[in-house]
Amino acid sequence: MSQTTNTILMIRPISFRMNEQTAINNYFQEDLDIKNAEINAKAQAEFDAFVEKLKAVGVNVIVEQDDILMDTPDSIFPNNWVSFHENGDVGLYPMFAENRRRERRDEVFIRLENEGFKIENIVDYTSAEDEGVFLEGTGSLLLDRINHKAYCALSPRADEDLFIEFCEDFEYTPIIFTAYQTVEGKRLPIYHTNVMMCLAEKFAVICLDSIDDKKERKSVVKHLKQDGKEIIEISEAQMHQFAGNMLQVQGHHNQRYLVMSKAAHDSLTPKQIAAIEKHCPILSSSLETIETCGGGSARCMMAEVFLPKN
Repeated sequence: MSQTTNTILMIRPISFRMNEQTAINNYFQEDLDIKNAEINAKAQAEFDAFVEKLKAVGVNVIVEQDDILMDTPDSIFPNNWVSFHENGDVGLYPMFAENRRRERRDEVFIRLENEGFKIENIVDYTSAEDEGVFLEGTGSLLLDRINHKAYCALSPRADEDLFIEFCEDFEYTPIIFTAYQTVEGKRLPIYHTNVMMCLAEKFAVICLDSIDDKKERKSVVKHLKQDGKEIIEISEAQMHQFAGNMLQVQGHHNQRYLVMSKAAHDSLTPKQIAAIEKHCPILSSSLETIETCGGGSARCMMAEVFLPKN
C-alpha cells in the first residue's frame, strides 16, 4: 500500500472555457475577457508544458484526448469523476454540473487496460445524481491510503451520507468537517476539499483557518498528528492562489515530488518552502489560464492510477 503513485492520468482539453454550470459555487473561477478558442489554446499550451515537466522527472503520464463532440469544458479535471485503487477497484462519482457528467467515458478505461492496468470492479455512485446528491471524487475526498482515513469538507458537491457510504465500501475511516472561504463578506463552503488541503506521505499542507468550527479543526489536526504527518499551514490568501491544491507523486528511482502551480509556489513563504523541501523537491508549472477559468489547479488535473498491472 502506498500513498503516492508514479502513474497519472491526464485529459488534454479540447473545449476548455469557464464552465457556467460550475461557476455557481466555485468561487475560484473568474471570467476572462478573451474568446473561448483562445482560452482553450492557452489552456492546451499550459497543459502540454505541465505534462513535459512531469515526464522529465520520470512520472508516467497517460494523456488521453478529450472528445470535442462531448463539449466538456472541465474535462481537464478528471480526478472529480474517477478514482483508481490498488485492489483493481474504480470509483465513479456523481457530478454537480450536468455538462461534467459527460466526462465519464469508457474510452479512458479501455486506454488504461491497453496500458497494462487491471480493472476488477467499478463502484458506481452516479445514480445519486437523480437525487441531486454529489461527491466529486478526489476533489471531495482526500484519501490517506496508508492509514485508511478519508478527509471530506462538506459542500454542495460533497454529501455526508454518500461520503460515509464510500468509506464503508472502500474501508476508510471518515473524517468530516466543513471548510469555508469569505466571498463578498460571507463565509461560504469551499467547493472541494482538495483546494484547502493536500495529504502527502509524511506531511499535510492545509488551510486550518478555513475550518471555522473549533471541534472539527481539532479533530482534523488530531488525526494528522496521530498518523505522524507534519502540518504545514497555509493562509486563506495562499489557498486562493491554489496553495492547497497540490499532489505528491513519484518520479525516477521512487523520488517523491510535490506538484503544484507556479501561482501556488509563488505564494509560499521561504519557511513553508523549506518545510516542504525537507520531505521532497517541489515541481511547479504555470497554469494561469486553467486556474482562472477552470477554478482548479495542478492537483485537479491529475487522476492518480493505483491499479494493479496485468
